Amino acid sequence: MRVGTSDVSKRRNRGFSLIELLIVIAIILIISAIAIPRITSTKRMANEVAAIRACQAINTAQIQYFAQFGRYASTLSELGPPAAGAQPTPDAAELMDENLVDGIHLGYAFSMIGTPAGYSLNADPQSPDSGSRTFYTDHSTTVRHRYGGEPAGETDPPIE
Repeated sequence: MRVGTSDVSKRRNRGFSLIELLIVIAIILIISAIAIPRITSTKRMANEVAAIRACQAINTAQIQYFAQFGRYASTLSELGPPAAGAQPTPDAAELMDENLVDGIHLGYAFSMIGTPAGYSLNADPQSPDSGSRTFYTDHSTTVRHRYGGEPAGETDPPIE
């Protein structure tokens, strides 16, 4: 009887076999193969929502800028914060967070063209992983979108 018991204890102390480890690794790889595309897709959608919100924030800042200075800002830096300790001026009106002033935010590149009578803003993904849509807005404050690599424009459908 004792011989059987020692065989069982020896078997328990041996550890995992190579086959058992390979099965566990295969299961982990299968779960990863299913989860990673979903995580990437979720991140892309989150970046797109952030780009839409940034376009809306820029629209709001432009409305405030127009109310204060009688014209629209021609660059993003005109909407941003002034140098440390300085008062807001038309060159730095402190109407927008400094995260958007450099034109890059969460995988999107923002480019604005402004005139005294209006402005237009494009938000384009920096890579396919950043987003699958481009965005456009102007002084009408309607945010428009386009799927694909071409920049969105004033004739594209609005975001609903």
